[in-house]
Amino acid sequence: MIPFRFERELFEFNVNLYIMNDIRKYFEKFIDLEDHIWKLFVERLEPVTISKNEVILSKGEVENYVSIIETGAIRFVIPGEEDTDTTFGFGFNGHFFSAYDSFISKVPSQYQIEALVETKIWRISHRKLNELFDQTSEGNSIGRQIAEQFFIGKQKRELSLLTQSAEERYYSLFTHQPQLIKEIPLKYIASYIGITPQALSRIRARIS
Repeated sequence: MIPFRFERELFEFNVNLYIMNDIRKYFEKFIDLEDHIWKLFVERLEPVTISKNEVILSKGEVENYVSIIETGAIRFVIPGEEDTDTTFGFGFNGHFFSAYDSFISKVPSQYQIEALVETKIWRISHRKLNELFDQTSEGNSIGRQIAEQFFIGKQKRELSLLTQSAEERYYSLFTHQPQLIKEIPLKYIASYIGITPQALSRIRARIS
C-alpha cells in the first residue's frame, strides 16, 4: 500500500473550523459539550491526505480508525475480478466513515475503502477513542453517536435498495454532492445503484 502523506501541524492552525464546527453542532443535538471535552476529542484526531485512487483500507485488514472527511470522496467496495467490483457506499465532505464492523470486532474487513479523488481526512484510532471513553462520560456519548450514525447510514442504504427506483437512488446521490459526482467513474455509480452503466447513461440523459 502507498504510504499516507501525514500533515502534522498545530491543530489551532490546521483544523478546518467549518467542518469541525459542523461536527460539533451534530453532537450537540444530543449532548452538551463543554469546550474542554471537545478539545479532548479534537486533540486525538490525526490529519491525513490520501491520493486519488489510493486504498485506505484493504480487504483482509483490521480497521483501526474512525475518520471524518474534510474534503474529497471515498467509496466502499467489495473487490472482484477485473471489472466486477461491487461499490456499495460513498462518503463525501463532512461524513464519518470506517469499516465499522471490523473496527468494533477486530475481525479482518471483507471489503475495502478507496479514495475517489484526493481526499483530506481527520481520523481517530481505536486506542485514542477508548481513552476518550475512559476519561469522560461525554466521550462515551460521542462514541455512541458515531455508532448510531453508522447504523442509520446502513439502514438508509438498505431501505433505498428496497423502496427506491434506480433513478431515485441516482438522483439522491447526484443532488447530495453534484460537484464530486462528476469525478466518480460511471461504472462505480452504476454498481452502487444496482444497474448497468448503459442503463445509467439513459437515466443521466433523461435528468439532464
